[in-house]
Amino acid sequence: MGTGGVSNERLAGAMNRYRTLSMWHDTVPGDDFTPRPSLPGDLDVDVCIVGAGYTGLWTAYYLKKADPSLRLAIVEKEIAGFGASGRNGGWCSPYFATAADKLAQAGTRDGAIALQREMLNTIAEVGRVCDDESIAADYHRGGTLTFARTPAQLVSVRAEFDHLSQWGFGDEDIQWLGAAEACARVAVTSVLGAIFSPHCARVHPAKLVRGLARVVESLGVPIYERTTVTDRTRGGVSTTAGHVKADVTVRATEGYTVALPQLHRALIPVYSLMLATEPLAEHVWEQIGWRGEECFSDGRRMLVYLARTADGRIAMGGRGAPYHFGSHIDARFEREPRVHGALYRELCELLPAVKGAAVTHRWGGPIGIARDWCSSVGFDRTLGDAWALGYVGDGVATSNLAGRTLADLITGRSTPLTALPWVGHHSQQWEPEPLRWIGVNAAQWLMAGVDKVETRTGKPSRRAKLIDRFVG
Repeated sequence: MGTGGVSNERLAGAMNRYRTLSMWHDTVPGDDFTPRPSLPGDLDVDVCIVGAGYTGLWTAYYLKKADPSLRLAIVEKEIAGFGASGRNGGWCSPYFATAADKLAQAGTRDGAIALQREMLNTIAEVGRVCDDESIAADYHRGGTLTFARTPAQLVSVRAEFDHLSQWGFGDEDIQWLGAAEACARVAVTSVLGAIFSPHCARVHPAKLVRGLARVVESLGVPIYERTTVTDRTRGGVSTTAGHVKADVTVRATEGYTVALPQLHRALIPVYSLMLATEPLAEHVWEQIGWRGEECFSDGRRMLVYLARTADGRIAMGGRGAPYHFGSHIDARFEREPRVHGALYRELCELLPAVKGAAVTHRWGGPIGIARDWCSSVGFDRTLGDAWALGYVGDGVATSNLAGRTLADLITGRSTPLTALPWVGHHSQQWEPEPLRWIGVNAAQWLMAGVDKVETRTGKPSRRAKLIDRFVG
């Protein structure tokens, strides 16, 4: 495989770096992460996709299925699955970043419900593609649990359940579990109740994104890796290896969007960090339960999320890492000893049987957050500019819906997907620095404080309203 003049030593170092990005990368069998060839020079295509993560790959997949004659190319600064697509929590979840009532305010109640229903359908669609295309992504549809573990969490989690019920989601979508029933699923400490939804699947993120990349290549779409976009122009993009002329350019860069010219304030990259245990012994699993392999979290505001992997590990992630001034992204931010230490303590508090198990991997990466916390997808045909972004950490499923929607928009088809309320949405820009740094980190400090106060008092904190105003 050509390396564009990169020395063997540098290439070997890059391959090793890619494998150590996360536990997921480290456990992909038969993949040495050798970069694909870079762009060989100037290129002329119908559609140029910037970014070889889930969004870019799903868009290419559905475009080729819709119109095999389209000439597509994907350009990627690193390798396919380098970013959040290969490092996330392993949840293919139906959660959309924006609440239904806010979507309804901007559109209609029926539109908000239709979007949430399509998110539910997306979980099955990802599984269908894995089956049809033989992508061995450890897909397991075990559902999701949201535990209430304090009196304040019980109020908020129950309110979430009631809210979803009012929006027409019934027993086939959500169920309320009492304390005993919830604890019987996973032996989490201090459980008072839980919401269960069957609409969630556990996946191995890196197996999914790497497998999808191979499928897209088999459809005739070249992926040019280690090719950095330096500028966007009307009619294509300029890169470090040449110019790509295209009728349509798709921005599929999520948290890394801030590196593109003129888009520095479109999103903020906020780091989410993760750890993974060694494969646990059977006697430990007997204490924990978790036989349904549900994904789960609890009702705290500083989110934590856990998954049981196919090889018997626990993968746990959470927020808490600081936002870095100027939307700065750096590999040094992917490992924060303070946050990783707190995650491990929370894991042992949630599941005491885990104490003593080795933590084999610690990692992290940036997620993309729009100023109004609303994901968006769209296509400006006049400018040839298409995009999908702002998943707020729920991108595994949302990116699939984005790819299907972009395929319909670009090929000019009017479908139920193109009528959904997130299509064509434009979020306002984030504030300039230092206001952005002050505001984002203050909100994180407030959320952590709210969790502490509610745990101590057992009552909902009035500070929560300040957070809701900030995040919309």
